[in-house]
Amino acid sequence: MTARVDIGRSYRSQTRVEEWMTAEKAGNKGVDVLSTPMLLQLIEEAAVQCLAPILTPDEVSLGTHVDLSHIAPTPVGLIVRIEVEVIGVDGRRVNFAVAAFDEREKVAEGTHERYVTERARFRGIIEEKLT
Repeated sequence: MTARVDIGRSYRSQTRVEEWMTAEKAGNKGVDVLSTPMLLQLIEEAAVQCLAPILTPDEVSLGTHVDLSHIAPTPVGLIVRIEVEVIGVDGRRVNFAVAAFDEREKVAEGTHERYVTERARFRGIIEEKLT
């Protein structure tokens, strides 16, 4: 990582919850709210976007750990706002505080860790695993 990741660096995103994003579509019949896997995907996307401007073109960040409490449902049609903030950096490991809010309340909170590495090195690991 050539650029320094500052504590407090943050990113926000907003997404309207659609039917394809629900727990019902993930196999939990009758649960028409934002699924936890989709919530996690939105959190990971926000963390990736938070780091993207400071990574070189030959670097990538990889999700390595998540501790997430999904504490309230978000129905289809509501907007969910994701907030991520860098709370720690240890070499190439970047730790985020994460939170999600719908139009009424906080719906999730936790932490997320990403590891920054060279794309070529990561591709090499994948290729080795496939041979």
